[in-house]
Amino acid sequence: MTAIVVGGHARNVGKTSVAAGLIRALGKYPWTAVKISSHRHANIPVSPHKDGSCFYEIYEETNRAGESDTSRFLAAGACRSLWVRIEENHAEAGMSQLLPVLQSCPYVLIESNRVLSVMRPDLYLMVVRYNTGEFKDSAKMSLKQADAVVAVNPDFLPPPWEGVSDILSGIPQFVTSDPQILPAELIGFIKARLPKEERL
Repeated sequence: MTAIVVGGHARNVGKTSVAAGLIRALGKYPWTAVKISSHRHANIPVSPHKDGSCFYEIYEETNRAGESDTSRFLAAGACRSLWVRIEENHAEAGMSQLLPVLQSCPYVLIESNRVLSVMRPDLYLMVVRYNTGEFKDSAKMSLKQADAVVAVNPDFLPPPWEGVSDILSGIPQFVTSDPQILPAELIGFIKARLPKEERL
């Protein structure tokens, strides 16, 4: 399994846009895209996992119209798209149940920071939006594992992020004003780290 993980320091920083952009740019790979969340979505008819666990739900997206985050992954060219809900207080157990599902797929792109607790992906990217003030403590820990940062609006006034600048200084950063527009240098950075296999 080859895995890319896209995380972020807060909600609504552009993680889904970056993940969909990567799927589109790296279309020769048969991606299974996975979005992991801790809260339910009213428009997703999920059911508990087959072992009866109520803290772990999984749904396979089939709509390719781009009407939801998981649908955007299919619209971008993913072969499969999954939405997974894992309760915050059962994160490790839920991730452990999800791992065998991921390992059955040759190429996986995951939108989540929490999956880092059970696996080390081939590449971990963190989306950092400089005009978003929140920076979760858990995201600071995840940032230390990042192979690269997608820096959105870095020319914005310096945000009040304590203890973040020192971590960022040692990580390659790829700048964009819009997370839907990925720098060519970022795509080259990722391609150099992926297997040279074509879509079957």
